[in-house]
Amino acid sequence: MIEGLRLAVTLLTAVPAGTARVDRGTARTAMLLAPAAGLIPGGAAALVLLAGGLLGLSALLAAVLAVAATAAATRALHLDGLADLADGLGSGRPAAGALAVMKRSDIGPFGVVALLLALLVQAAALASAPHPAAAALVAAAAGRLALPWACRTGVPAARPGGLGALVAGTVGTRAALLATAAVAAAAAGAGAAAGGPGGAIHSAAAVAVALASALAMLRHAVRRLGGVTGDVLGALVEIAATAALVVLAARP
Repeated sequence: MIEGLRLAVTLLTAVPAGTARVDRGTARTAMLLAPAAGLIPGGAAALVLLAGGLLGLSALLAAVLAVAATAAATRALHLDGLADLADGLGSGRPAAGALAVMKRSDIGPFGVVALLLALLVQAAALASAPHPAAAALVAAAAGRLALPWACRTGVPAARPGGLGALVAGTVGTRAALLATAAVAAAAAGAGAAAGGPGGAIHSAAAVAVALASALAMLRHAVRRLGGVTGDVLGALVEIAATAALVVLAARP
């Protein structure tokens, strides 16, 4: 468990957590604990939002700084995955060609548009959320809940090497369901603390929509690419977190 958490923090954040054992068993635990690791970037965003309120910053400025803090806490790895996946799928090439596009170090027009839209939507949603600090925490956990589902048994890796090959197919469906129940319960608790019973329902709904959005993109990516890669996993995190923030921005 400790090694899995250490690997999750190492893979998903910029926080140094020491050298973790790297094998498929540890990778399975890391993917199941990914939502917990998400509390690091989510917590960074929440702290920025709270500090912005104390300093009298506008809601939009505080939200932009919070999104920047999240990117810094993850070294923008998930955003990079989103851009690469958008370029690969947007190229219209067969799987091998799309994967080659995703491996390039540059960024194409589809990637630029995807990044801009994601960052703008995230900042706008945080700025208009009734409880922005709680929304940042819930969205961070909900976004990373996509990972155990993307790594569940039956989802192949698109390449023989890399992060996708390490984690693909390591998580059983039952374990993914248990992780989902835990995240939904934690999100409901955070929502209840911030906004009462209505906040609990709102936060649980955000988790459900986030997971549904990620699963829809996962299905499309697997159909087009033949499986998952590290870029696909990162993109799913951003898509799910963004979807959760949109739900949380809606007035309950």
